[in-house]
Amino acid sequence: MGSAITNGSEAGTKMIKGSQLLNAHNRQAAIQFKSLHLLVVAFFLWILYVHILGIYFFTKGFLLTRLVLDYKSECSVPPLDVPHKSSPTDGCWHPKYFQKAIIIIIDALRYDFTIPNRGEPQHFHNALTFLHETAARQPNDAFLLPFIADPPTTTLQRLKGLTTGTLPTFIDAGSNFAGTAIEEDNLLAQLRGANKTLVHLGDDTWQSLFPGYFDVHLSHAYDSLNAWDLHTVDNGVNEHLLPLLMPEKVDEWDVIFAHYLGVDHAGHRFGPNHPAMTAKLLQMDDVLRQLVDSLNRDTLLVVMGDHGMDTKGDHGGESDDEVEAALWMYSKKGIFGRSQLEYIDPPRTAKERPVAQIDLVPTLSLLLGMPIPFNNLGAPIEEAFIGAEEPQWQSLATINALTGAQINKYQREYAVARGLDESMSSGPQAAWVHALNLWHMLGSEQKPITKSLQAVYYAFSGYQTETLRLCRSLWAKFNILSMLQGIGVMALALIALVDFARSDSKKRADTIPPLLKRVGVGILAGCLLGSLWSFVVTETSLIDGMAFGSALGGLTGHGSLLWRSSSKITLRLSFWNWLAVIFTLSLSIGFASNSYTIWEDEILLFFLSSFALVALASSLRQANTIDCVSGVYHSCLFLVLGRLASLSRLCREEQMPSCRSTYYASATSSTSAIWQLLLAYLLAIILPEAIKSYYQRTKSYEGSARFWIGFAMRLGLLGSAVYWTLDAADDGDWFQISNVTLTNIRVNLAQIILAIAFGAGTTTFIWAAPCVRVEIASPLEDSPNGSGPKPQSLTVLGYANVHGSRFFLLFSAWLLGVVLVQKPMGGSMLGLLGLQVLSLLEIVDSNALSRSAIGPIILALLGSFHFFKTGHQATLSSIQWNAAFVALKTIHYPWSPILVVLNTFGPQILTAVAVPLIVLWKQPSKKMGLLGDVASAMAKHLLYYAVINLATTMWAGWLRRHLMLYRIFCPRFLTGAAVLLVIDLVGALVAVGGLRWNLVAINEVFGWE
Repeated sequence: MGSAITNGSEAGTKMIKGSQLLNAHNRQAAIQFKSLHLLVVAFFLWILYVHILGIYFFTKGFLLTRLVLDYKSECSVPPLDVPHKSSPTDGCWHPKYFQKAIIIIIDALRYDFTIPNRGEPQHFHNALTFLHETAARQPNDAFLLPFIADPPTTTLQRLKGLTTGTLPTFIDAGSNFAGTAIEEDNLLAQLRGANKTLVHLGDDTWQSLFPGYFDVHLSHAYDSLNAWDLHTVDNGVNEHLLPLLMPEKVDEWDVIFAHYLGVDHAGHRFGPNHPAMTAKLLQMDDVLRQLVDSLNRDTLLVVMGDHGMDTKGDHGGESDDEVEAALWMYSKKGIFGRSQLEYIDPPRTAKERPVAQIDLVPTLSLLLGMPIPFNNLGAPIEEAFIGAEEPQWQSLATINALTGAQINKYQREYAVARGLDESMSSGPQAAWVHALNLWHMLGSEQKPITKSLQAVYYAFSGYQTETLRLCRSLWAKFNILSMLQGIGVMALALIALVDFARSDSKKRADTIPPLLKRVGVGILAGCLLGSLWSFVVTETSLIDGMAFGSALGGLTGHGSLLWRSSSKITLRLSFWNWLAVIFTLSLSIGFASNSYTIWEDEILLFFLSSFALVALASSLRQANTIDCVSGVYHSCLFLVLGRLASLSRLCREEQMPSCRSTYYASATSSTSAIWQLLLAYLLAIILPEAIKSYYQRTKSYEGSARFWIGFAMRLGLLGSAVYWTLDAADDGDWFQISNVTLTNIRVNLAQIILAIAFGAGTTTFIWAAPCVRVEIASPLEDSPNGSGPKPQSLTVLGYANVHGSRFFLLFSAWLLGVVLVQKPMGGSMLGLLGLQVLSLLEIVDSNALSRSAIGPIILALLGSFHFFKTGHQATLSSIQWNAAFVALKTIHYPWSPILVVLNTFGPQILTAVAVPLIVLWKQPSKKMGLLGDVASAMAKHLLYYAVINLATTMWAGWLRRHLMLYRIFCPRFLTGAAVLLVIDLVGALVAVGGLRWNLVAINEVFGWE
């Protein structure tokens, strides 16, 4: 008996030691995995860093910039000898016409908002009638003209043009939400220099552009970015503007700048064809009538739009609707006129007698007796100076000569500063010499005849036009070296991704530590060499030198490891990998064509449909019946879902009339139709059930999956549907509830849903156990040999998809969050995207493609396709800025930009989060090399976006003189760059980062291999 006890004790000791060894092994394996996982994340963050630098250097050389001269025009130094003696009192360079001015900017006032419509009326027609009425009935008091903006049609860039008289550069568009002070000579600086009291009311962008210019006691600025608020800014302007016109207040100011935003915000929120637009235009009509009644003879009233809006109420691009604003000038002096009798009535369309917005600067300067700003390129507006009774050609000739002389002065200084060859300005110079000769000949005539005066006028006008043409070409000057630097860095980063993606999965993880070590050494060496280079080459700044050196050094470090390992990129690819390459390269090459780029959504649909058909044929060849049936079913489902998603469209201008928008209620609206709200409720009912069915096929609908999918996600989707119902109720005034109350309810509801998605959803994913359930079955009878009862049987339900079912919780949480920030139509399309992802996972499993490139590439194609299906295009005007207010009442950084990013790039973000599922779906719990396989899949996914970005970058650079550069190729390059950076970040931190909690949770239950 003692021997038996001893043997039992030894066995127990061995079991304890074995258990301790196993636990020690698991702890060591877990530590090793976590360390290696951090290095993999670090690798992808390095790729993000390199992409940022590559895009920066190309953008720095590509987006147009111009040299800003610091010269200021002076009252005492006219650019041309004229009879008038310059003085601040009587007028600089030319006799002044007005002592005071009220300049009204009605943001986004499109020209056709101001003219009568005798056809089928829309909500923006025949509401603001006062401008046309006065211009037609009192032509000596007022005139109304089309006011053409230079793109980009964003408010900040337009205000720069309206005050300096210069052309905008595309690079300024990035600062539309963070305006920087205008330091070059401008109209406000001239007024301030003459000790004029300036008052600003409305859009706070003016305060950013002209800090310290305005009287602090009389000025009142309001937040300009809350596009959901139609009334606060306008009501605030009205509250303070009209009292300033009272007799006791009129001596306290000289020039008032009042910037209304209601029309613009109504367009952004509802579109132009909405009753809210009618209400705002009627309000503006009433305000202008009151202003005119209170105006005195010495005050000039100017009303203008800074830009227009497209059919959805957005702006930023260069379509006709976006650039065609309105300009109206009024005075009780009766000094305005027309050069021809047929010009008395305002133009019937914006194509007749348009004036450029930069023409306002010399016009206002001369009317107010100010010097024309030094950098001005505009010409005086004819109607303002031609006179009331009969054409005053003497006045027109003089003011155009002064303007032309100032432009010539600027042209000479700019040429010297830029070191331009004289031959480049030969055209304008010849026009200048001709105009100047005519001017001198005019001075020799005792009483100039009309024909001579007209000749001088038209000669200087021609010179201004020719100079403007030259300046447009000069400012389209690209820094080729910087562009090549950016392209080179992005190309080398592409090679690094290719090498990482194709490396052997067993060795991939092992190569990360030495790779990052070499990259780190290369970055440090590159920074040092780059800083030294910046001191040698004075044109290179220290920051640029170090940045480029760090990028090149890191890539060189990677290349040294690639060279040392004698790795060679081979073309031994499977059929599926070749298909992935063909899809990517075909799309990239096609971006050289403007029509191909315009119809990108249709091309993506063709590629996805082609994949579904190929997958269908491949599935039919599977020997396993289950794989065959599953593959065929999901290939057909994938195809059908893609065709359903294609029904949602937002057409860009270039696609018309071959395209019909269905994303919004109509082509002229930015709100959802009532029937689209039903889609949000159907989504809340159908999507959780569909996901549940996929879980039940592998018996994975257990544990946290039941709570999250069956309750939390369904509740969140239902809340999202209610949110958009409340939004529609607010837009349509369905309930007798104040807008403030509805807004509070809606915003609080959205915040709760986001908390469910990214708070509860992420928490559930991090802490959840595997979606499995263990069943222990007791035998019903003894063993047939009489040795005792049968052993108990243990069944793990959900084991077949233990990795995939758990990681899908993370995808579904992000899906819920992104659905909320989309319109109901967009949210429904994301529901179809989720089902297509599940179908793709089953196709990949049925055809054993978990290590192929086709899965990650199709996910990228899906994300790009649904980018268009959620109401977006590769244009600035399609950005849905209203998303910034889904869960907020006002702009809050960084949350408002994050919401816009989720709305804009939501489909690509979701498909990036889904990349690990390609590897994890229906894989054994202890499969080796999952981290390396996921990293490879993510590298392949990033390769698609990196290739697209490199292609659009190269085509934009190559086609930099193309007519459609800034309408098609440049926006597509900017879209590709933004998407790449977003996916780099999400892929590294969310997709690959989230893999840590997935593998740790599963291996802690089933043990580490």
